[in-house]
Amino acid sequence: MKLNALMDNFGARRDVKRVGRGLASGYGKTAGRGTKGQKARAGSRKQATFQGGQMPILRRFPKFGFNNPFHKEYATINLGDIEKFIAAGKIDASKEITIDSLMAAKIINRKLDGLKVLAKGEIKSAVNVIADKWSKSAEAAIVKAGGSIKNK
Repeated sequence: MKLNALMDNFGARRDVKRVGRGLASGYGKTAGRGTKGQKARAGSRKQATFQGGQMPILRRFPKFGFNNPFHKEYATINLGDIEKFIAAGKIDASKEITIDSLMAAKIINRKLDGLKVLAKGEIKSAVNVIADKWSKSAEAAIVKAGGSIKNK
């Protein structure tokens, strides 16, 4: 076997269609595009959203709403959940409760833009919480239980 003798299998490669090479070629004159119309012209194709010239559905319906580019989304935790996880042994009440410790305990999945503490439920343990935001009632409940809450 020699490198110059290697060939593809029969039918593995097809000849290139050469259009516009005279009437006898089979693809002469209109080059297989038919006659006239948008599809016969060079470089012109309808978009996928083209709807026969009527007003497209995306332009018929009005835009509405507003997306604030500065919007922040916080991972939230309730006081009742903190107490429940302390009782279950997932959180150590003697250490500071931060977003990183909650992620390590697999209580929250993502950091998002920070941690927010909400007052739903009761807390009996004295805990030190470090968060980005909290409700006034959550702060009052934590301080009443003998703990503290501060900004990171």
